[in-house]
Amino acid sequence: MLTPHRAPGGFPVVGIIGGGQLARMCAGPAAELGLTVSVLAEDTHSSAALVFPSSPVGEHTDVETVRDFARECDVVTFDHEHVPAHVLQALVDDGVILHPAPAALRHAQDKIVMREALTAAGMPCPRWTAASTVEEVTAFAEEVGWPVVAKTPRGGYDGKGVLVADRVEDLDDWLATAAGRGEPLLLEEAVPFVRELAVLLARSPSGQAAAWPVVETVQTDGICTEVIAPAPGLSEEAARTATLVGLDIAATVDVTGVMAVELFELADGSVLVNELAMRPHNSGHWSMDGAVTGQFEQHLRAVLDLPLGSPRPRAPWTVMANVLGGEHTDLYPTYRHLMARDPELKVHLYGKGVRPGRKIGHVNVCGDDLAGLRERAQHAADYIRGVISQ
Repeated sequence: MLTPHRAPGGFPVVGIIGGGQLARMCAGPAAELGLTVSVLAEDTHSSAALVFPSSPVGEHTDVETVRDFARECDVVTFDHEHVPAHVLQALVDDGVILHPAPAALRHAQDKIVMREALTAAGMPCPRWTAASTVEEVTAFAEEVGWPVVAKTPRGGYDGKGVLVADRVEDLDDWLATAAGRGEPLLLEEAVPFVRELAVLLARSPSGQAAAWPVVETVQTDGICTEVIAPAPGLSEEAARTATLVGLDIAATVDVTGVMAVELFELADGSVLVNELAMRPHNSGHWSMDGAVTGQFEQHLRAVLDLPLGSPRPRAPWTVMANVLGGEHTDLYPTYRHLMARDPELKVHLYGKGVRPGRKIGHVNVCGDDLAGLRERAQHAADYIRGVISQ
């Protein structure tokens, strides 16, 4: 296992399990903070492995590999939530400092555990149940009405592992697969929301917390394609309520690091909690350029228990547009056109191979003309993808 080079002056080494784009985007803030980051990458071409000198390759499911990696780090955090419980326990037994801790991370790994904890704490949630049989599905649907939303408790993201079922027969295959895994399905009522919001916050081991403005997230086919910060038209009272929900959840599950709380906004202005992510999150990418302290710097501060930075926005509005892969694979030449057309645009590409529909980057643009910002961000994302040619 490669030993990371420590910076002089007693600066710590932060280990990140997973070599995806979230780990990659810690590179700039880590350099500015004087930190060394070591990444346990999936392979030498992983997104983060391209930018961190210390990127040993190994499986996050292998106990000894992860233990060897963690041994060279002062604190370990995560690019994703998929490290198995027995691997996490081995690290705890070794005395490794993990942020978030396994007990908190479990709420992002298992949606049923998350629903149980939030319901017990009195957080606003959709009506839900765990179902393993046709009879249990039917009983829940009779209570809340069709359609119902079915989710796999583990592993789903970007629309994967989610099915809107109009009748019980739609879930036959899902029930059979769940039975083979020895776990139930999570069923939720289909919430008649008006839009989706997200609260992004950071919390340190000493209990300090800081929250960015509540944002609106726009989904296309289950994938977030646009984030508007702050959420347009959201009243000060509603924003305060949503933020307090996020902070209360963070304290309830004792999370450390950055956490995203995805919310449904209802017609009466109230919110329901959709899902949690205990790591930097797509809904916070705008903060890299639009806030005094971006989410990746804040995450590093939080896991090291450093004082948190200001989450204050730098401009009245910031719009983030995700860049999804298309047929256009030659991405670098798009920079010249976009830099010339819009010098204030910030482009962040992840060094990932292009596949249709895959998240390969995002763009940020800040200013005071929201309609114009949305047009500029969408133009840039479409141009990189190859949807437009000018």
